[in-house]
Amino acid sequence: MAEATFRVALVGCGRISRNHLEAIRVAPGLELAAVSDIVPDRARAVGEAEGVPWFVSYEEMLAAVPCDVVTLATPSGLHPEEGIRAARAGKHVITEKPMAVSLEGADALLEACAAAGVQLFVVKQNRLNPPVQLLRRALDKGRFGRLYMVTCSVLWSRPQEYYDQAVWRGTWALDGGAIMNQASHYVDLLQWVLGPVASVSGMTATLGRRIETEDTGAAVIRAQSGAIGVLQVTMLTYPKNLEGSVTVIGERGTVRIGGTAVNRIEQWEFAAPDEDDAEADRVNTEPPDVYGFGHLGYYRNVVAALRGEAAANTDGLEGRKSLELILAIYAAAREGREVRLPLVTSREGPVRAP
Repeated sequence: MAEATFRVALVGCGRISRNHLEAIRVAPGLELAAVSDIVPDRARAVGEAEGVPWFVSYEEMLAAVPCDVVTLATPSGLHPEEGIRAARAGKHVITEKPMAVSLEGADALLEACAAAGVQLFVVKQNRLNPPVQLLRRALDKGRFGRLYMVTCSVLWSRPQEYYDQAVWRGTWALDGGAIMNQASHYVDLLQWVLGPVASVSGMTATLGRRIETEDTGAAVIRAQSGAIGVLQVTMLTYPKNLEGSVTVIGERGTVRIGGTAVNRIEQWEFAAPDEDDAEADRVNTEPPDVYGFGHLGYYRNVVAALRGEAAANTDGLEGRKSLELILAIYAAAREGREVRLPLVTSREGPVRAP
């Protein structure tokens, strides 16, 4: 009996869409059904290149084209509304990070997918980078012993021209700042490695770009285990992207994964040897951009999850964890105090970026 093929409708044909299109094209069990974008020329160009119907209206596409899955590659603030509409139409939902810009929006999307009986996937492709996967195995094996500190650095460059290309970029309503947008994957890695977070302090600033949101920020995070996490983010690095890294320090091991997008192991030291040590020099990659190669692996997991063969790598609840931490950092920076987690839920009032 042939295995099921899932038809995917893509919403948003901008910068990140090419990673989704390539993954859908290559991953077994997927078929691109249609694309939409509010910019007609962009929708037409992608639709004609992929040989599928294209639409300017997402609603029209959803009504006209049979599909099983809707992928949202649109501004972050639109994800809940668009995802809820897809869920109510009986479609599974894949959303780019972050899944929302507020916990209110995230929880509404989670509830809509649960009520409709569809799956919700939040893209966190950096978890699938080979060096990060090797780090995850070391953590799961307990090779570090007690964790002491985890640091993440996102030292990238986004010129003013980048923000000027689209009116939603750098806005609180649709985008969020450097921590919410560009560093979202690194916040996810930080909490994925540290474990449950107890509290956070933070500081943000808009130093070099004409935008509503921050272009630079930092946070200190205390995990429930007692370990300390440190995040530093800027989009002002001259003249180009410098570093996207994670460093893990424990009582019996130290690992640093660097490069521009956690793609290269730069330090791998443990007190006790393991067969994985031989892989440390072989898992490095050279991605063409900061998005890396993880979208293909992510879509393969989506197919396996939809077929009932595997659990989702990052479902809606996993996606919510990093969003909550980002919002806690913003609250700490805004209020000048240490903020404890969990934050207030949407049932008790909205929690969103300022």
